[in-house]
Amino acid sequence: MKQAIDAEWDLNREIVITRVFDAPRELVFDAWTDPEHVVRWFGPKGFRLTTQAIDLRVGGRWRFEFQGPDGTRYDNRMVFLEVERPERLAFDHGHDRDDDPERFRVIVTFDEQSNSKTVVTLRQLHPTRALRDQKVAFGAVELGYQTLDKLAAYLPGM
Repeated sequence: MKQAIDAEWDLNREIVITRVFDAPRELVFDAWTDPEHVVRWFGPKGFRLTTQAIDLRVGGRWRFEFQGPDGTRYDNRMVFLEVERPERLAFDHGHDRDDDPERFRVIVTFDEQSNSKTVVTLRQLHPTRALRDQKVAFGAVELGYQTLDKLAAYLPGM
């Protein structure tokens, strides 16, 4: 299934974010896939998350809204394509509507290190280079790192 999900991956449409966490891979994977945990840390600094529905399994959806620090609301929908414990997640992410032309593919990998650390790599593939560039200009890379900062702060309490 990985080949089908990665089949048309174009580096000109990609955003990559990576971070090393001082936590074992199983724990980091649980933080991403357990609905009790993911809603407590996911999202950029200063954003409030409200979940409408969450089903973190292949074929499941997570529908949620972010409210930014300025009050702007952003509807979101993730549809899960792969959940391979504890190595990999793949999902489509976009606005909370069918046939969203801005929907992008995300692959998250969890690489275990020998020192009980985990390298998380997020790869986003946007429909076009222009949409990727638009997301970068909006701050997608910085906001992604803020989200991973929140995860790093959350993990010790798990």
